[in-house]
Amino acid sequence: MTVPPAPSQVRIVEVPEDRAGQRLDNFLLGQLKGAPKSLIYKIVRSGQVRVNGGRAKADTRLAGGDQVRVPPVRLAEPGDKGAPSRSLLDIMAASLVFEDARLLAISKPSGVASHGGSGVSFGVIETLRALRPGQELELVHRLDRDTSGLMVVAKKRSALRELQALMREDPAVKGEVIGKRYLALVAGRMPDGVMSVDAPLHVHMRQGGERHVQVHPGGKPSLSHFRVLERRAGQSYCEVRIETGRTHQIRVHAQHIGHPVAGDPKYGDAEANQRLREQAGLKRLFLHAASLEFALDGGRVPYVLDAPLPEDLRTVLDRLL
Repeated sequence: MTVPPAPSQVRIVEVPEDRAGQRLDNFLLGQLKGAPKSLIYKIVRSGQVRVNGGRAKADTRLAGGDQVRVPPVRLAEPGDKGAPSRSLLDIMAASLVFEDARLLAISKPSGVASHGGSGVSFGVIETLRALRPGQELELVHRLDRDTSGLMVVAKKRSALRELQALMREDPAVKGEVIGKRYLALVAGRMPDGVMSVDAPLHVHMRQGGERHVQVHPGGKPSLSHFRVLERRAGQSYCEVRIETGRTHQIRVHAQHIGHPVAGDPKYGDAEANQRLREQAGLKRLFLHAASLEFALDGGRVPYVLDAPLPEDLRTVLDRLL
């Protein structure tokens, strides 16, 4: 029987072959159960985590056989967090929009984090695992806490690997694409047609672990396509298709072109947000992940998953007529 090392010990963990392609931060979340994401970022930035003896970034993709240095961290004892509330369990159970043998998809409510950490004990994945004890469930991707909409969870490791390869535009699956469609209300009157925003994005961490994203020449390539569906009371209701999946991509691209997403407290227009709150009752970010299209098994099994616009956002649109 293997005795786990004491918290004061450094561990060298070999990455299993079935974890090949996983991001370093996600791998560490699995190794340091209960660690908040802000702590994961902190120990990576400070160089306490090493991959094959060298420093690495949180988004580094691991290969099978890599040696990861996991530093000692002080964590809460298992069970200290308790369990998700009954209301959160009920909300998550009701959010299911699709399930088969290898995937399930939910329509995540705004205000629920993708996973616990940074002051949040229970997110989507922890709550789903509490609903399905003993079942292996892994997040395929994330949504911002304030964004509502479609999230996919893998029930099988093979599906997780293939979908994550599609999400990161892996050359091994060149030719295969994943269609990501969002619905957003943005400030002002956008022009007709499709407005494509090709602007690199850079993420930097503020004190306390808060992420802030900006357009920067040294950032990662990022491409979004905005198309006006209709205009209401001086605002533009848009479909947004993204070809990359950067942190806060739609929100920052919308700000960059002068049409910030309505209700956005970080990148939006505070005065416009206040007017929309008073006039239409908009109390949160008007951004919804509406659909995903992809194919598994090398393109042979297509999926088209949808999450309808939530009632609170439909009500806002109705009030803007």
